[in-house]
Amino acid sequence: MDEEQEHQLLLPLVEEENICLPLPINVVSRYWNIELPMAEATESAKKYSDFNGSIMIEGIELAERHGLSCKIVHSSLIELKKIIDSGIPPIVILPGIPEITQHASVITGYNEEEKTILHYIQKGNQEGEQQEGAIPQNVFDREWSEEGRLLIIISPSEILSKVTLENNSQNESNRLCFNSEKLNILKNSTEAISSLKKSIELDSNNSTALHLYGTMLNQQNSPECISFYERSLKINARSYLTFNGLGNFYLKTNEFEKAENSYSKAIEINPKRSAKIYKNRAYLREKLNKNSDAKEDLKSYLQYFPKAPDRGIIEQAIREI
Repeated sequence: MDEEQEHQLLLPLVEEENICLPLPINVVSRYWNIELPMAEATESAKKYSDFNGSIMIEGIELAERHGLSCKIVHSSLIELKKIIDSGIPPIVILPGIPEITQHASVITGYNEEEKTILHYIQKGNQEGEQQEGAIPQNVFDREWSEEGRLLIIISPSEILSKVTLENNSQNESNRLCFNSEKLNILKNSTEAISSLKKSIELDSNNSTALHLYGTMLNQQNSPECISFYERSLKINARSYLTFNGLGNFYLKTNEFEKAENSYSKAIEINPKRSAKIYKNRAYLREKLNKNSDAKEDLKSYLQYFPKAPDRGIIEQAIREI
């Protein structure tokens, strides 16, 4: 077996997915020869009838009910490669495409010579074989860092118990973060906040927990959100979502210069991640009499969101600024 083959895992082709059985979890479970019942996932999904997306913790708990074990940690590129070389396909959390906050991806391998990371692609080639999407390693790590390099390992317990992780103690704290997102979707904000408080008690340096707690406080219009956002940024200075959250709070409180600074830092990290941030910055820049900059932001908004429902209004605003 040559060096390149040693760094690739062969995963099954899977098409079935559900709100409560995200594709990455279904793929990894099938890799371990565990077929998760779609009927069970469908039943769980009934309570999320108004939600479009995937709920990772539901899929994780489904896999655990059927014999697999899971750990959720903040990781590193070196550790990711070690996990792949041990025969385990890791799941990573990455920035979503425009207007989708995040997405989970299965990593099938890496090519050390070409410096690429291989992602699972749902469809096979003409021969029906699995395909991998190769992403330059530096691009992957830059995007992964926006989410604090969150990594999910799902495997049989006897295999997982042999894996030594850099941040093994973070597992329970991170699980509470995932659970809080589920509770928030169910509009149970009290329990979601309680879950995040426990997460921070377990790990006061969990940037994900600090960000999510700041976001809950932001939703309540509490200025306390600022300190939690800032604590999160001290740990992960590349958190696009945290800078965006700060910008949103400052926009609500009419602190336009602070909002502009926060939005600009988010855009510097990832200019293509969200179109809405450009519209928000255009609004406050117009308030600051920066009309030329505001016009450019509105153009960027339409560039990254060509099917924006308010396109006509924005085009008129561009002409009038």
